Amino acid sequence: MDAIEILKKCDHTLLKQTATWEDIRRILDEGIRNECASCCIPPCFVRQAKEYVGERIRICTVIGFPNGYNATSVKAYETEVAVADGADEIDMVINLGAVRARDRKSAVADVAAVRAACRGKILKVIIETCLLDEDEKRWACLAAVEGGADYVKTSTGFSTAGATIEDVRLMKETVGDAALVKAAGGIRDMDFAAELIEAGASRIGESKLKQ
Repeated sequence: MDAIEILKKCDHTLLKQTATWEDIRRILDEGIRNECASCCIPPCFVRQAKEYVGERIRICTVIGFPNGYNATSVKAYETEVAVADGADEIDMVINLGAVRARDRKSAVADVAAVRAACRGKILKVIIETCLLDEDEKRWACLAAVEGGADYVKTSTGFSTAGATIEDVRLMKETVGDAALVKAAGGIRDMDFAAELIEAGASRIGESKLKQ
């Protein structure tokens, strides 16, 4: 797989707390130039970004980020605002406490509320694999799918580690054809991105890759 094909599967990302509009505009320009799948940016910039790019690239933003422990009603409201502002894709963090407690009702409801607020937009559910054991990863993936996820995603990039080949394989094996897999966190070169795609990732979250 060549660099152009890889970049088309990328969500070109800038989620640093200190990002300015000039930083975001640079990411948007890079994403458009490299024909990326989307640009993933903080919610506060979504409206301005959508006005800037129009239909030239999809705008993705994050919900309940990066810890996932916001009240479900807050996540749903965040999503409503993001969609109204022009977001095309939503990456939410699942309630990790509910995952570790095996509280299926709460975990599924958390995803389902955001799913409803998405109004048909693509929903990716971050399970933060570095904080979970293998059984918990599988459980989180299945809860995300039950709640309506289009993708399950490895990482926020803000915790103790990012995407691994092993986690992508495990997640893809778990969800099968019921959802797609997004790998994110620590992806800094084309070779690693290609390996993650080979392992089963359909999207790559990155901030460094360039054609």
